[in-house]
Amino acid sequence: MDDKESALSRRKFLGSAMAVGATALSARAVQQSTSDVEKAEHDSSITNPIGPDNAALHEENPDSVLPPPTDHANVKPFKYPFSFSHKRTQEGGWARQVTVEDLAIAKSLSAVNMRLTSGGIRELHWHAAGEWSIMLYGSARITCLDQYGKPFIDDVKKGDLWFFPTGYPHSIQGLGPDGCEFLLVFDDGAFSEYDTILLADWTAHTPRDVLAKNFGVSKDALIKLPKGELYIFQADLPKGSLEEDRRAAAGSVGLSDKSFSFRMMDMPPTHKTAGGEVRIVDSSKFQESNTVAAAHVIIHPGGMREMHWHENADEWQYYIAGKGRMTVFAAGAKARTMDFSKGDVGYVLQTFPHYIENTGTEDLIFLEMFRAGFYQDLSLNQWLTHLPPQLVMSHLHISDATLNSIPHKEAVVLPL
Repeated sequence: MDDKESALSRRKFLGSAMAVGATALSARAVQQSTSDVEKAEHDSSITNPIGPDNAALHEENPDSVLPPPTDHANVKPFKYPFSFSHKRTQEGGWARQVTVEDLAIAKSLSAVNMRLTSGGIRELHWHAAGEWSIMLYGSARITCLDQYGKPFIDDVKKGDLWFFPTGYPHSIQGLGPDGCEFLLVFDDGAFSEYDTILLADWTAHTPRDVLAKNFGVSKDALIKLPKGELYIFQADLPKGSLEEDRRAAAGSVGLSDKSFSFRMMDMPPTHKTAGGEVRIVDSSKFQESNTVAAAHVIIHPGGMREMHWHENADEWQYYIAGKGRMTVFAAGAKARTMDFSKGDVGYVLQTFPHYIENTGTEDLIFLEMFRAGFYQDLSLNQWLTHLPPQLVMSHLHISDATLNSIPHKEAVVLPL
């Protein structure tokens, strides 16, 4: 071997030795860091003698008070409780909203939680955003006018959906015996419910003689018009049946051939395992809902929405029942775990991997919402089991037997 080859050989050896040494140091550093955190969980370093902790919030957010050792760096909050929202209460019901002003990262979708009494009406109106909704309680009668000027009228119950496209005028009225409660999701994170175009607000700000000319009546016939918006107001229940209201509205033009409502809970689960079930509704099933896709997820106690990510959109979440926790990995060694319960909103940026685990004793039920025409996701298990085995084993330092034990298809919800 000549001097040049000898020098090259020594450099290769030294480089390899340094790499091994660096790997060992890195491994020891990670081990030490993890050990320190785990130790801190059991000694006085976790104590907080004088606060300032809010005991109720402390109890509801254990994974923010004492994060898992794998959490790292400053990941901004991705949770906002509806309980923090101002509730606008009127005779006939109430409403509260969560927009990007409340949850800064939630730029793609916003939402309104609304309650209508029996007979309570959400005033005739339309929005500058598409409106997706799920009925959470009770029943309501909804109306909508399509782009051809034809009416759609339907009665919706718990678990039913509706979608009203941008600019389509519509209304909602609570039915007996106790009205309804529902969630409205808008396909714009900055949209505010209070920027809605309302019928009474419009007519109150139009000259009376113009209205009279438009309607073909005298000005005296309009003397009792409201002097401003009604928003939510109490009224009598519909006098006619659903079919009678449909006939009266149809007139000579007929009813719309489009369906702006969908019976989600009447469809079989898209995925079902021992851990729970998922119903996915997008424009392939609910054709009119072409800007919002959704998944209704039920996770049994101890179960988990498997580690996954979404390729085509941010994920906006609403927690309907139960308790859970979610860790979001934000790349660059950044991860955070937060706890969720009924009434909370969660948000995960597009492509960020995450999971949701049921940490309670009852079913965890929540919505995954996307500003997209179609639902898309990929699971970690699905990806790893559809690669050359040696490639995966080289990355994770696992055996062939361990790799073969990983589920080879997307389960969506994993059991305990």
